[in-house]
Amino acid sequence: MVLLTAENIRKSYGERIILKDVSLYINDSDKIGIVGINGEGKSTLLRIIAGGLDYDNGEIITTRGLRIAYLPQTPVFEEEATVIEAMECEKNGADEFEAKRILTKLGINDFDCKTNILSGGQRKRIAIARALAAESDLLILDEPTNHLDSEMIIWLENFLKGYKGAIIMITHDRYFLDRVTNRIVEVDRGVLYSYETNYSGFIEEKSARMEIARSAEKKRQAFLRKEIEWVRRGVLARGTKSKARLDNYERIKNQEGLQERQRLELSSIGSRLGKKIIEIDDVSKSYDGNTVISGFSYNMLRDDRIGIVGSNGSGKSTLLKLIAGKLEPDSGSIEWGETIKIGYFSQESEEMDLSMRVIDYVKEAGEFIETPDGMVSAAKMLERFLFDGEAQWSTIGRLSGGERRRLELMRVLMTAPNVLLLDEPTNDLDIETLCILEEYIESFAGVVIAVSHDRYFLDKISTQIFELTPYGEIKRYPGNYADYEQKRVEFRAASSKPKGKTERTVREEKPKFTFKEQREFDTIDDDIAELEARISDIDNEMAQNATDFTRLNELANEKTELEAQLEEKTERWVYLNEKAEEIEEYRRSNR
Repeated sequence: MVLLTAENIRKSYGERIILKDVSLYINDSDKIGIVGINGEGKSTLLRIIAGGLDYDNGEIITTRGLRIAYLPQTPVFEEEATVIEAMECEKNGADEFEAKRILTKLGINDFDCKTNILSGGQRKRIAIARALAAESDLLILDEPTNHLDSEMIIWLENFLKGYKGAIIMITHDRYFLDRVTNRIVEVDRGVLYSYETNYSGFIEEKSARMEIARSAEKKRQAFLRKEIEWVRRGVLARGTKSKARLDNYERIKNQEGLQERQRLELSSIGSRLGKKIIEIDDVSKSYDGNTVISGFSYNMLRDDRIGIVGSNGSGKSTLLKLIAGKLEPDSGSIEWGETIKIGYFSQESEEMDLSMRVIDYVKEAGEFIETPDGMVSAAKMLERFLFDGEAQWSTIGRLSGGERRRLELMRVLMTAPNVLLLDEPTNDLDIETLCILEEYIESFAGVVIAVSHDRYFLDKISTQIFELTPYGEIKRYPGNYADYEQKRVEFRAASSKPKGKTERTVREEKPKFTFKEQREFDTIDDDIAELEARISDIDNEMAQNATDFTRLNELANEKTELEAQLEEKTERWVYLNEKAEEIEEYRRSNR
């Protein structure tokens, strides 16, 4: 069933058109990911759909009584509201117990704390909890994974996969998009392109679409070259055929051809690294008696690629600031080599003057910047980072959150660092910029240390992981994030094995089905076969009723429900069969 239809929506800011008469429908089973370059209008589109922003032309049509829950990119609460008051349970039809459960999952435990004393990340997590706890048919989420640690993101993934309504969201997290979405909508220069697939499928289908578009443009240009020769020769006869040919030429000439998007260029001259890089010796740091780093030592190597992980508040940013020399340790020492030049990409652009013009912010670092291609002016460098002439002369405060992050990244790279410290670099950066940043890091001649919750990013760039534990210990794991996760799984499995138990105790804990599980195991194969047969019957019936839209809608709804049941049954089948194998293995080993 279609929940919402946006028809011919146009939105502009001044002379700049953000959305060009775009249309979008949302079905009740859709889980849509919105992707595109920062500043293209992704958040604008969500705000319009959520009813929080006016538009110039077009129409939004919703089903009667549609309940929408909306997570904005930057949430705002009543000035003196407590955490539980900010959840607005009564207004949103939310159960207070469920609201508190979700808050706890997101690391918010003091429900009576005033929201105005919390960090931006904590307020964002409260807003996420408020959206998830509300009774809704359509969930609209703008960057829900920002400010969540990896455990929270995995929990959120599972929550959204089980959500019964429709979802439309913006996120840069590619693993998250792959696992949650069944449809991708790309915003590209004011136009929407829809793909009935997850993120991996979108990459393949977009590539195919662009190849077709390039081929069509090539044919159009060949036709115009041939026709322009005919036009230049002059047409003596003014017959119908000549006029029709001229009209056709004018029509094809005036068509908007394929416009390849300018690609972001990350390039800078790195500074030479000496033998001594950064030596950390027995460093400790505490806040209000709470130890976040305890007795940490490490000597950095020339080609280190380090990913820093840990729960929120564990001290990840503190460690980065200690390495950058922005914080003093309580004990221990940090020594920097004479050739060290640190580029520090902060978490929330806290050092940017929002009233400053973009071009002036860049010129502070230099009128001309040395690159592998030679000296480049500040204006030209901005063009490489996708800031056109108009954007260069606007204030930083008028940029989107993602554009500010891109601008700060440019400023950092302009300083020619040989140690690159990245604090949550994936927050607010679009996926294309992240891909290019990953390519840049791969060829970067120096040390890279990144605090990030983005598993895909850490898999791409890191060769070892530092995990900050709740007691200030920093554990080191070789490999990328996937390797780190595997080591943790193996450790948990080893820790859960019974130690020093008697034979009698082990026998008492032998694996076995409950009575209900045994009955389910005996019938589940038949249940799955029946569901698959009914879905096949519906497919046949839909083919026979292709013009009966009322019946098609009924069949589509029934098919969606049956497919959900089949997915649930299949997951149960896997669980029950794995347990049956455990039972059989136990029997064999105890004969």
